[in-house]
Amino acid sequence: MFLELAIITARKKGWCVFRSMSLETSQDPLQRPRASVVRSVERTMAILESLSVTKRGLTLAELSRRLGLPRSSTHCVLLTLKEGGFLTRSEKTHRYTFGLKLFSLANVALNGTRLREQASPFLQRLMWRCKATVHLAVLGCEQAVIIEKFEHPNAPRVPTWVGKRLDLHSTAVGKALIAHLPEEKLLSLVRGRGLPRYNENTITSFRRLQQELEETRRRGYSVDAGEDEIGGCCVGAPILVASGEVIAAVSIAGSSELINPEDIPSFGSLVKETASDIAAAFHIDGKSKSTE
Repeated sequence: MFLELAIITARKKGWCVFRSMSLETSQDPLQRPRASVVRSVERTMAILESLSVTKRGLTLAELSRRLGLPRSSTHCVLLTLKEGGFLTRSEKTHRYTFGLKLFSLANVALNGTRLREQASPFLQRLMWRCKATVHLAVLGCEQAVIIEKFEHPNAPRVPTWVGKRLDLHSTAVGKALIAHLPEEKLLSLVRGRGLPRYNENTITSFRRLQQELEETRRRGYSVDAGEDEIGGCCVGAPILVASGEVIAAVSIAGSSELINPEDIPSFGSLVKETASDIAAAFHIDGKSKSTE
């Protein structure tokens, strides 16, 4: 009875109620409501994931279409996130983008990352030495996730940002992250994400990727020679701790004019040195077992 009244009141006030909620109060409260919560959380995560790959934002219709969700369910999640300050909605374009609450939480998470804190001075040193943009990235959800970026004031702008995801097979930082993975783990990542082709330089076969990663291990640094974007060139190196685990990767990003083929070995030495210094500092501080 009380539950029915609550739902009627919610509808009158315009609040969203998930249709999967049960009105049968005699059922075990740990069963059906739990399944409903899982579905709603999954939808919420899917919406946030979709919004994370675009800086322009997405409309209700676009999100519903992309995710294959009913407009009503999508609207419920969006309204809840907007009311909580996690999303904002443009009155002009009707597009949803991340709100300040989400940025605040992300900033807390990033500031609490020991690796990011310890790597920052070395990354800044690398930026000034190579006069280019440098990134620090970790492996997450079958992609590389940028957790720090420093951009030289005189360098051409690189369209990346903290939180951006990069493919593993077509970027230097991605290759550095997976170069030391066991073959079965590498194969699992490739099966999950695939090897999307972006241009004629992109590696699209598993065998070719294995050869590239073997070369990365041999020389100690990875190269993206316009594989992700024509005209771009990046050099990366893994941050290996004492256990042999790759906890992150560093990369130098720029144009093929800034990082030309003749200079790649020099940039490779710089990025290797930086990765080694970060790994040493991380180990000395007694925190090599965790990046959090």
